[in-house]
Amino acid sequence: MVIKRGVPVLIAVFLGILTLLGLVVPLPEVNRIVLNWASFIAAAALLLGILNLFNVHSRRLFKERNLYSGVLILSMLAVFALAITDSPSIAITENGVNTIFKWVQAPLESALTALLAFVLLITGFQMLRNRRNGYAFLFLLTAMLVLLANVLTVLTLVPAPVRDIVEQFRRLLEEVVVTAGMRGILLGIALGTITLSIRLLLGMERPYNK
Repeated sequence: MVIKRGVPVLIAVFLGILTLLGLVVPLPEVNRIVLNWASFIAAAALLLGILNLFNVHSRRLFKERNLYSGVLILSMLAVFALAITDSPSIAITENGVNTIFKWVQAPLESALTALLAFVLLITGFQMLRNRRNGYAFLFLLTAMLVLLANVLTVLTLVPAPVRDIVEQFRRLLEEVVVTAGMRGILLGIALGTITLSIRLLLGMERPYNK
């Protein structure tokens, strides 16, 4: 039992120290080997995730008659078939995967992003109704100002001087307020990553045993 628990810890600590030395000391060969290992493991994990997703939704389709699972399976098979036919050795289709991405995935992402903006606005109203404090009011005010600025900058009915002022205000919000918030979040993520890395190197955190 001790060996079973200790071997993953030793492997994780060894690879972690090796990666750290690769960042501190110039070791191009070691960096290349570790990068190849990481690429192979990531590709294998992605393949296992795709197979597991296909298996789960196949059972949902045949047992629960879930139409959404059927759409997902058909989409996966279609993209996989297009990736095969796009390959240079077969060359039946040309840029089929890029066409799917351009005319299907990109419009869906844009629609979901637009929907997310309205969801955030509704969430701001609900937050202000449940918690009437300064943070809720600031969140709602910022969301409304950003949405209003984005709408006014694309409307042709608005005079050009007004659009320029609104555009400058929107840039001020994005470059000062939004950037400050993003920097705070990124600093928190960096500190959390450093803490987790130290715990992994010391063997205190063992996600590979779960």
